[in-house]
Amino acid sequence: MIATAMLLAGATLVPPLLAQPSAKPSAQRPQPKVEVKTADYEFSYSYPVQAAAIPALAAYFEADRARIRASLVKDAADARREAKQDGYNFNPYETAIVWHVVTQTPRLLSLSGSFYGFSGGAHGNIGSDSLVWDKQRRERLKPVALFISPDALWAAIKQPYCQALDAERAKRRGETVGKSSDPFDTCPPLKDLTLLLGSSNRQAINRIGLIADQYVAGPYVEGPYEITLPVTPAVIAAVKPGYRNGFAVGR
Repeated sequence: MIATAMLLAGATLVPPLLAQPSAKPSAQRPQPKVEVKTADYEFSYSYPVQAAAIPALAAYFEADRARIRASLVKDAADARREAKQDGYNFNPYETAIVWHVVTQTPRLLSLSGSFYGFSGGAHGNIGSDSLVWDKQRRERLKPVALFISPDALWAAIKQPYCQALDAERAKRRGETVGKSSDPFDTCPPLKDLTLLLGSSNRQAINRIGLIADQYVAGPYVEGPYEITLPVTPAVIAAVKPGYRNGFAVGR
């Protein structure tokens, strides 16, 4: 699993499937952590107590967990049946999802999600996701929704992000990143990255995190790339006016 929250929290990250459900608050008490192990699969899903304390947000996570587990149960059962029919060994499936608090400011609760899934093959896969809860509007949002447009945000962070990414690539590879059209040498677009909003003081968003999951910026063996950038005046100019006073220039 990848520890996305630590990059931006000040003291010191889930694929599209994590962002689907839109659920009404449940009358049942939220269960922030669930772990299940059977002969067919292992499943774990957790979200922070800060989210559990918000009924609408807890309902979202409860619905998300139920949907993902139902899909896992079906897929694992189908795979076991196919393995038996075709005469090969079945390896239990696994799904593990963990949501962390990145930061909490007076208006926003910023969360990162880490995903691990194994469904046969040589290895499992990991991924990331993020969301923010607007306490004032009582609304769950993707972080990019706080900006005028994805293009406006990208214009403000593309150059420093791409430079930092290439520096980290060179460090891991032991050589300068080549100038080619290979996706693992080029800078991925914002739409392929997980955006995190962080804070060093819990008063304003002053850090931007960008996660390139495996295969986005490099081969599997290089793992995910996590880059943290300070909020700049250019970033603040890209924020929607209604959210601008909740951002501050970082270092």
